[in-house]
Amino acid sequence: MGAALAGGRDLGRAEALVSAPPAPPLVLASTSPQRRAILEQLRIPFDVVAPAYAEEPGRNPLEHAAGKARSVDGGDRPVLGVDTIVVCGGELIGKPRDASAAERMLETLSGTVHEVVSGLCLRTPHWEELHAETTRITFRALTPRDLAHYVASGEWKGRAGGYAVQALGASLVERIEGDYLNVVGLPAALLVRLLAERFGGTYGFG
Repeated sequence: MGAALAGGRDLGRAEALVSAPPAPPLVLASTSPQRRAILEQLRIPFDVVAPAYAEEPGRNPLEHAAGKARSVDGGDRPVLGVDTIVVCGGELIGKPRDASAAERMLETLSGTVHEVVSGLCLRTPHWEELHAETTRITFRALTPRDLAHYVASGEWKGRAGGYAVQALGASLVERIEGDYLNVVGLPAALLVRLLAERFGGTYGFG
């Protein structure tokens, strides 16, 4: 009898999970393909809305993340805004404007530790979560051949820090301390934690 009751309870839980309504898609206030890919990897439903927000170079990524999220009307759905910067030796490393700038940028990062800092804003009409996430990256010492090979790939275009860790840029990296996906473009561990806390079970977390 006990086993039968336990089995019934397990069946009831399974049926509840199956019958649960689908999670409302997040509104992603970004057109970044990397951020879309990470949400797809995590199986988090989302819709993309380009933010009506003009970024000012050199500003705090928390300000940019909040500005992007606040510029989009998600109705009752949660809106996600993210901004990522690269910092080396206390200086902001932006996106290289051409191949020469990319080579100089990578030469600066060669053999050093730099930080990838993301601001994340998750908000609804009733509350707002605003947090930062930092990942430390150590580059191996790069030779002139390494630099020429990577710059010739063109992968540096449009990339903060001048590299893409999820592709050929992985060959430049010696060590990563922290959330790898933060370097790719979205602090996934932070987002999952916030979804678990704010929407326990709705998105499959918590």
